Formats: sequence, C-alpha cells, structure tokens
Amino acid sequence: MRNNQSFSCAGRQLSFDDPRGTLFLEIARLVEAKRPAFFLLENVPGLLSINKGETFKVILETFSDLGYSFEWMVLNSAHFGVPQQRRRLYIVGYTREECAGRIFPVRGGDAPTLKLVLPGPQGSRVYDPEGAACTQCAGSGGGGGKTGLYFMDLNPDPLLTDEARCVTARQDSGISKRRGEHSGVFIESDEPCAVINPFKENTWQNGRRIKEPNEPMFTITAQDRHGVLHKGYIRRLTPLECWRLQGFEDDQFYLAYTTTQANTHLYRMAGNSVTVSVITAIAEKIKAAAEMIGLDTT
Repeated sequence: MRNNQSFSCAGRQLSFDDPRGTLFLEIARLVEAKRPAFFLLENVPGLLSINKGETFKVILETFSDLGYSFEWMVLNSAHFGVPQQRRRLYIVGYTREECAGRIFPVRGGDAPTLKLVLPGPQGSRVYDPEGAACTQCAGSGGGGGKTGLYFMDLNPDPLLTDEARCVTARQDSGISKRRGEHSGVFIESDEPCAVINPFKENTWQNGRRIKEPNEPMFTITAQDRHGVLHKGYIRRLTPLECWRLQGFEDDQFYLAYTTTQANTHLYRMAGNSVTVSVITAIAEKIKAAAEMIGLDTT
C-alpha cells in the first residue's frame, strides 16, 4: 500500500477524504480475489493516529472480515544499513493463526540513541548532540517543542554558538539553547553534511536545513530535493545517490534510467519507493513463517 501522502505528517492528513486514501479498498479487493497466504503493506506512521485511530481501525476491520490476522511495526531504515532516517509502518497479514507473533519484531542493526541531558516538559528538554536527533516533522517551531534543544559546549570550533555574533533588529536573535532564529556562526567542516532543498535558500524551511557531518540523510521523498554541503559548496544529490539511499544496486538504477532519463522521474521513483534492506528483513521472516506452515517457498 503506497498512498502515503494522504496520511503523512508532512501533508494535511486528509485520510479517506483524499481519493488517494482509498487505495487500500482496491488492495482489499485484490486480496479477496487472490487469497494470498501473506500480504505486506507499507505506509507512514501517521496512519496509526489519523482521525484518532479510526482510519487504521477501518483498514484492519476490512481485512479481518476477509479472514486475515495481522501484526504491524514501525521501522526506521537507519537501523537497516542505509544512512537515511525513514520511519515507516509495516503491516503483515496472514490467513493461518499459527503465524501470529512470527513476523515482528524485525531487528535491524544498532543506531544512535536520543540522549537526554536536562529533563523537563516538551519544549524545554535538552539533548546531547552526540546522540540521535529528535524526529523532525513538517510543523517545526515553538522553541524546541518539535525540533529539540541541543546542548553545545563551547569547545574550540563549535558548529553552533550559544550567543549571536552580530546585531539584528530582533532583540532575541541568535542560535541558543531555546531559539534557533536569525544570526549565528557556522564553522565550515571538511566532512560532507546533508542538505535539504539546496536550491531554495530563500524559501522558509521547517526544521533543520543542514545536518552535522556523518548524520543520516533526510528522508527521501518525491517532493524534496537533497544535497550535500562539502568544503563550502552545496550540490544536490544525484538520482543515483537517492536510489542508493533506498538500498538499490547501481545496475537497478541504470535499468530504470534506460526507460526514463528524466531526473525528475528518477527522483520521484526513489522518494516513492521502499527501502530494500527493510523489505528484505521482513520477507525473510515471512518466508520462515510460510515454511513453518508447510508452504513451498522455492
């Protein structure tokens, strides 16, 4: 199931009011007609909470009426060998009750954790920048309530400072532990840094535009463009690099390139795709469950 836009936190979450949100009905029709032993759906985590969970409830009830049991889990591609923060909801349905609990959890590799330095209510918690960043969403702002606050000790050559280095018309300007507006100092690094929408430098950007060196790339989408800051220059990611961030082999990219050489299409294909390593890990669990109930998986 790939109608993510209807349920994404980056959009308006129209759910079933959006024609794209009813794609699952077509999938349900196909499942009813073909009766597969297993099926796998993928969508954004927002599907769990849209309409206070009623949308997700309708989807589960629809497949339950068809005789399927199911389990689900939110997985991050960064745990499965690709440098991209991409959280997605995966739902597996099956007809045999003895498969219950044999698919999830699916374990990936280790990833940086969120390290809390100063506890408190949302908007005033302070995190260690050596850990993972808070999850970024489309509606950033409100101090650190949605983007997180990070403690920066003033050792030599910090990337950010606690005090603004220039005077502006705004009394509260500066990059501090509580606000991230206007002025500040960015010390150039020799390491590449991830950049989102590098050709929209004059356009408002929710959340961070530039990440620290060695942080995972922003989530690849069909709309955003991604780039790299390196030695003072910014370039956007090539279509091939976007495909690599989804775990595709280079020969798979070049095969697609022979059918459509338009970069716009190749970027969109990467953003609308799924991360190969995540799907592989789930497929291996499905295969083991299928063999357990005596199905031929060769």
